[in-house]
Amino acid sequence: MHDQDIAFMSEAVALARLAIGRTAPNPSVGAVVVREGRIVGRGYHPGAGLPHAEVFALDEAGDAARGATLYVTLEPCNHQGRTPPCTEAVIRAGIARVVAGVLDPNPLVAGRGIERLKAAGVQVDVGVLADECRDLIAWYAHWMEKKRPFVIMKAAITLDGRIAAATGDSTWISSEDSRAYVHELRNRVDGVMVGIGTVTHDDPLLTCRMEGGRDPVRIILDPGLDTPPDARCLGEGTIVFTNGSGDARPDLSARGVKVVAVGESSPGTLSWPLMLEHLGTAGLHSVMVEGGSGVYTSLLESGLVDRLLLFIAPMILGGGIPLVDRGAPARVADALRVVIDRISLVGGDICAEGRLAR
Repeated sequence: MHDQDIAFMSEAVALARLAIGRTAPNPSVGAVVVREGRIVGRGYHPGAGLPHAEVFALDEAGDAARGATLYVTLEPCNHQGRTPPCTEAVIRAGIARVVAGVLDPNPLVAGRGIERLKAAGVQVDVGVLADECRDLIAWYAHWMEKKRPFVIMKAAITLDGRIAAATGDSTWISSEDSRAYVHELRNRVDGVMVGIGTVTHDDPLLTCRMEGGRDPVRIILDPGLDTPPDARCLGEGTIVFTNGSGDARPDLSARGVKVVAVGESSPGTLSWPLMLEHLGTAGLHSVMVEGGSGVYTSLLESGLVDRLLLFIAPMILGGGIPLVDRGAPARVADALRVVIDRISLVGGDICAEGRLAR
């Protein structure tokens, strides 16, 4: 691995990051074309159905692509999807060398793109800045393997583990900086999920309120189909999971809401496997679950949470609504174990990140 390979792949990684959260069900990919030590073409994949990163970079490079090197964060595809195979575009452009960050976990690609390029006489090197390139597609790779989105459980809690006062008031437990961080995450994830209790009590927008941000798909867990027709989080593309029938709420359908009936795992608790399967089929790579207590409890009990993100505020309520209510476990040994792998301070809050111990 040469220093210039690292430098040019870093440019491709930076381009790919511009579209994180906007490409599902496709991965986020960046590419640059380099000729005689100078970048002559740049590109990233802006969204499903649009040209891939390699095509944008090759188009910008034009004739300068002949005999040049293409740096791309992910192996070029070699199959016909919504767009033609990128390998053919690379070969037609006369690229002499391709440097790919990582192989594509999609079994339709999975090394076949590399094989096609080599068969055409293109020199191929794989593994430059592999960790950074793998991070770009972590949610995509999870979705490709598990057929469901990567699930982040996000909560703001007090030092004594409360997400709200006894009245349901939670304004504001976390700091302004923590809330800004959450909006950055909403800009990246494909969906934001809350329970019906949060909708009826807080009437949240569930939008991304940062400059240049985009709103995720809004998802409501509503077993009894009690969602108010004027809830602010409703709109085109909103998904309401219920145990009933969507036919009973034409007022929701009129607002562009998709009502999806799934079974219950227990009385009043919707099936997490079925909901996540539906979201995976819809092409969502990642979902952030934002409450409330009943939703957190059932999610943790399901074992299907992939990442825990807790903003622990420097305050003590002494009562109120707990983060999780698992009844009354008789032994400490009955606790759900968490592996914490990152601790930071955000606006005076402790931000703890981790995962359930398997």
